[in-house]
Amino acid sequence: MPNFNIDSTKKNTYDAIVIGSGMSGGWAAKEFAEKGLKTLVLERGRDVTHIKDYPTTNMMPWELKHANNTTFDTQKENPIAARCYNFKEDSQHFFTKDKEQPYIQEKPFDWIRGYQTGGKSLLWARQTQRLSDFDFEGPARDGFAVDWPIRYKDIAPWYSYVEKFVGISGEYDGLDTLPDGEFLKSMGLNPTEEYFKKVVAEKYNNQRHVIYGRCAHITENKDIFMKQGRAMCQTRDLCRRGCPFGGYFSSNSSTLPWAQKTGNLTMQHNAVVHSIVYDDKQEKATGVLVIDANTKETTEYFAPIIFVNASAFNSNMILLNSKSNRFPNGLGNDNGLLGKYIAFHNYRVSISAEYDGNLDLTTEGRRPTSGYIPRFRNIHKQETDFLRGYAAGFGANRQIIQHADGLGADLKQGLVNPEYGNWRVGSHMMGETIPKEESTLSLDTEKTDQYGIPQLRINLDYDDNDEKMIADYVEQFTEMFEAAGFTNIKAHDIPNKAPGLDIHEMGGVRMGNDPKTSLLNKWNQLHACKNVYVTDGACMTSTATQNPSLTYMALTARACDHAIKESKKG
Repeated sequence: MPNFNIDSTKKNTYDAIVIGSGMSGGWAAKEFAEKGLKTLVLERGRDVTHIKDYPTTNMMPWELKHANNTTFDTQKENPIAARCYNFKEDSQHFFTKDKEQPYIQEKPFDWIRGYQTGGKSLLWARQTQRLSDFDFEGPARDGFAVDWPIRYKDIAPWYSYVEKFVGISGEYDGLDTLPDGEFLKSMGLNPTEEYFKKVVAEKYNNQRHVIYGRCAHITENKDIFMKQGRAMCQTRDLCRRGCPFGGYFSSNSSTLPWAQKTGNLTMQHNAVVHSIVYDDKQEKATGVLVIDANTKETTEYFAPIIFVNASAFNSNMILLNSKSNRFPNGLGNDNGLLGKYIAFHNYRVSISAEYDGNLDLTTEGRRPTSGYIPRFRNIHKQETDFLRGYAAGFGANRQIIQHADGLGADLKQGLVNPEYGNWRVGSHMMGETIPKEESTLSLDTEKTDQYGIPQLRINLDYDDNDEKMIADYVEQFTEMFEAAGFTNIKAHDIPNKAPGLDIHEMGGVRMGNDPKTSLLNKWNQLHACKNVYVTDGACMTSTATQNPSLTYMALTARACDHAIKESKKG
């Protein structure tokens, strides 16, 4: 029996364990496997193989039984997931269904999840912006969170490293608030978006900017993409189905196959992580305790390096549940701050209008991005009664009017010969919310899930700062739309819309310089357990206003490099 245990332990021992196969987990897998480390990736969901497991990717509209709508029964069974803009008949199979993973909402929160190979990298909006020093220095300057332990110069080379591999379509805008990156050619703004860009630049003396929305789509053939087996974006704008061309970045089409080709990657699916095992004598984490999602059997895997990339809230949950004599309140939680200071992006409000200019022009094709307006509030000085600011999307398209009057031939002619109406223009806000101690994640003391793991309690809501920011966004964009001559301007605020549908939840295991006020150091290591790294959204000290996935990937690549160098030192 002792020999059996030794053999079993040896069989389950790796150089590195990565928890999660999504945006950041895929990058950890790539970096470790590529550098020669035998790497185990633990994915709690099912196996989804690139192309093979995209069942709707090439379906024509008439092949979708419900015209791409979800049924009443599906919506009734999934009131949370069904509220997501991307939850449609052609993509619902990539969403975790509500009953599969219950959680407790102390305040309403719509937690959107994707448990499968690649996680939500199959469903993301693919917008990619770098954070700037205005974001990294913001907490220290404004006093709303602890100081980031890094600055832009620390992560800039890793942004470039990631962008060259991922493929980012963008334009060089020269903005200090939104640093330029390694860009492929742009798909361009359309005429009305260009018109609005000019109006805004003139009215605000080039202090506000309308730019092309940088996105993770391949728009040029390059050797690095061909080596990944990826082709140029076909502008189908059916990304939520999974892209058979690999035109947009996902773990499934890029980092995971790359890691697999090295022969150093082992993928374990249906592997629900219960906790990280800490050895009091060795004073480090030694492995991960895993529950088989189908059989409910438990297995322990061992490695000297452990990366936690389960997605922000799940990473918090795993660490909170990783209790030992040394850490009775969760791994690394000496200061009691694990699960606190979580935040999100505020997408609650949007604004729409019409434009009756450029009527001799229209658009063609399906560009999978839009315009983008970087944050312009409270940049160089505090100018409002709220902290931080907001970015915004902006897009324009011609209305298509089909006439359904008449019968027979008249009706047919009206339907097959549509007319173009005015331009429809619209914007949505992406506001930075403030991490607060009372915004928390915790484990319920009584309720467990189907695996016997305590259910997660979420306590998060909008605050007065968010309400002031929303009012300012409506006021400023109404002014900007009026300056452009737009008409029928309408703001759309949904006060009862719960946080969560932005799918940008962050924090709980924040980075910082001081172990008394943060959980992770500048290399994303737990202060109190240096062989455990957290590089997904849980690590974020503050949210900034940019889409965060690019930052997660860059932080992950940087942390992997550090872990490998440290392991070589012993």
